[in-house]
Amino acid sequence: MENTKVIECPRDAWQGLPDLIPTEYKVDYLKELIAAGFRHIDAISFVSPKHVKQTADSEEVMARLNASLPAGWERPEIIGIVVNEKGLQRALATPGVTTIGYPYSISAYFRRANANMTRDESRLLVEKLKKDTAAANRGLVIYISMAFGNPYDEPWGPEIVADTLEWLKDIRVRTVSLADTVGTASPQLVGDLYGSVKEHVAGIELGVHLHSRPENAEEKILAAYEAGCRRFDGALTGLGGCPFAGDNLVGNIATEDVLAALRKARADPGIDSARLTRVIEMTNEIRAKYAHAPVVN
Repeated sequence: MENTKVIECPRDAWQGLPDLIPTEYKVDYLKELIAAGFRHIDAISFVSPKHVKQTADSEEVMARLNASLPAGWERPEIIGIVVNEKGLQRALATPGVTTIGYPYSISAYFRRANANMTRDESRLLVEKLKKDTAAANRGLVIYISMAFGNPYDEPWGPEIVADTLEWLKDIRVRTVSLADTVGTASPQLVGDLYGSVKEHVAGIELGVHLHSRPENAEEKILAAYEAGCRRFDGALTGLGGCPFAGDNLVGNIATEDVLAALRKARADPGIDSARLTRVIEMTNEIRAKYAHAPVVN
């Protein structure tokens, strides 16, 4: 069976919640994810707490997690998201952060809203991220925001995505995830776009980070898988999404749907079902206490 990665994204699930989740609860949650078999976790971000207050304790979360993991446990890949040089320096100074993530938007409007940067400024930052992460022996993943469409009346098309991938390949970025930031892509578009840009990614691990309404989430995962994708982001129960995207009804694709789709494709990544049930219970506790949202069964 080909290696299929599932990246669990509690950072994305939590970042827009109205009430602060206690640091110790975050640490316990991350430990349960690791115990369940998740080896790739988008756990924290290093951004201004004025904009994303939920992640103001990222350094403390990592310090407590590092101190509390039992001896002998396999240490997972921990992704820390940054949007500028200050965040990069914080991430590189935080033990346990193995990979830096950066959302590179092909939408000028979204780029201004999310990071207040021009295209050239954003590209210069990506080049610095590549240089500094390589020097620090850390990984780098670039998310191409708005990869599956643009609701802001701006130019968009597969050729723009392909051009971005060619540039990332030229500067030796080796992990990229195509993001449907506002959750508007149909399953057919997900498969078609992924298939159309594959020729541009020799040497790149190309994944998908999809947001979706629940009813066609599994179809989207299967469409990406059948087009050749083997790297999938998700968040348990579909909690969260991008707080800058403007549609509260569109959340992350639920990891349960990702796992169900992969089982259908005979590519189950081997998450412990009993432990997974416990983490889903914890996720529903977060929904009830900090998101004021109904639980998901």
